[in-house]
Amino acid sequence: MQLNLTKPICFFDLETTGINISKDRIVEISILKVFPNGKEDTKTWLVNPEMNIPKEVTAIHGISNEDVADKPTFKELAKEIYNLIKDSDLGGFNSNRFDIPLLAEEMLRADVDFDMKNRLAIDVQTIFHKMEQRTLSAAYKFYCDKNLDGAHSAEADTKATYEVLKAQIERYEEVENNTKFLAEFSSRKQFADFAGFIVFNKDGEECFSFGKHKGKKVVDVLAEEPGYFGWLLNADFPLYTKKVLTNIKLRGFNNKLF
Repeated sequence: MQLNLTKPICFFDLETTGINISKDRIVEISILKVFPNGKEDTKTWLVNPEMNIPKEVTAIHGISNEDVADKPTFKELAKEIYNLIKDSDLGGFNSNRFDIPLLAEEMLRADVDFDMKNRLAIDVQTIFHKMEQRTLSAAYKFYCDKNLDGAHSAEADTKATYEVLKAQIERYEEVENNTKFLAEFSSRKQFADFAGFIVFNKDGEECFSFGKHKGKKVVDVLAEEPGYFGWLLNADFPLYTKKVLTNIKLRGFNNKLF
């Protein structure tokens, strides 16, 4: 079957130095770009993370420090990767909680102003968990009746994710073949940032989801405790979270809330 697309969608997968969105780096990225006419284009890059890849991580994805020693850094690849995905929605497996947030961090570190304002995100894992509760390898076997050879290779995982999504659409009548539905169905709680430190309340207002101000509106906290903004910017939060906070702060100034 063919996805019902109104714009291109890029399925992608990352292999990384670890799972800390703020501190870890990409060592491999594979992107499968699917166009509305059904055309597909795949590109894969090994990336020098400019930091050590722990042996226990290499044991999972098979990429060692020696494999990436002479490869380009993400900063050197950022514009090429951004130009590939800039007109597209994004899709992946656990991508809303890991791959997209980490990609955003890498883009911002490379001075590329990446955001999700005009694109949708489809997380195939969320659809799978809502319907069947298993892993990618099990999903590939369950939906496609194939074994996932090369699991934890970014390219193999990316292609498997794309095939699983198409099989999910065919299998479930309630899973509609359009990107807007798939993005909404595969989303969890609505976050203003990727990492979930800032959430939207029922009125669509940004609120903190952690710490002493959990549940309070961001604009109220920044107005009542101006020093909190400075602390947040200097603390160990993801760059995208800081970008969202800065935008809220600037919006407050423009609206004369502070």
